Amino acid sequence: MGRDVIVACDFAGKEETLNFLDMFTDVKPFVKIGMELFYAEGPDIVREIKKRGHKIFLDLKLHDIPNTVKKSMAVLSRLDVDICNLHAAGTVNMMKAALEGLTREDGTRPLLIAVTQLTSTDQESMEKDLLIKEPIDKVVMHYAENAKKAGLDGVVCSPLEAGKVHAVCGSDFLTVTPGVRFADGDLGDQKRVMTPAAAKEAGSDYIVVGRPITASDDPVAAYKRCCNEFIG
Repeated sequence: MGRDVIVACDFAGKEETLNFLDMFTDVKPFVKIGMELFYAEGPDIVREIKKRGHKIFLDLKLHDIPNTVKKSMAVLSRLDVDICNLHAAGTVNMMKAALEGLTREDGTRPLLIAVTQLTSTDQESMEKDLLIKEPIDKVVMHYAENAKKAGLDGVVCSPLEAGKVHAVCGSDFLTVTPGVRFADGDLGDQKRVMTPAAAKEAGSDYIVVGRPITASDDPVAAYKRCCNEFIG
């Protein structure tokens, strides 16, 4: 399993997204399509980007009753994305149902990963807003173990937690880590962050990078810098 950089295409619409991707003439970055873009353009934007040759992480973070999530995952599976996700907080039963819905008749399916705690969440907000009093590290590991128990392929977590997730769930259990910033960059609204090189050392399998690339004066150069630091 090779490491990869996933570019978060958190744009408002199709034109802006495709203009951004048009900059990449000699490489096809792995891209993340999140709620903003998907809700603006619908499934067609997924098909368009897939047709251009990009791998896609569809980041919709499903969280509902098991039957609803199962049916929704069956729909998403037909879009031929490479990774999709849900919230581990939805329980083991919901994650198992999602996996059932995602699996096609021939047994193939996209990778399915679970969000543990968002990288914008810290200990204080988790305790005050969610009434979860356990240490955030313990909560993330418990959610990761539940995801593995449900048969998922990995988790979304902070790069700070990637190594421990591997220690708890095994080296083949994927860690997909947002919260990555260049050492000389702006943290934005992220609170638990690392540089690409540090995320590599910490054991991240995939890093998800948005504004440090998409808002850069030279996005292609920023992407290549990120790949050099993370993949080597």
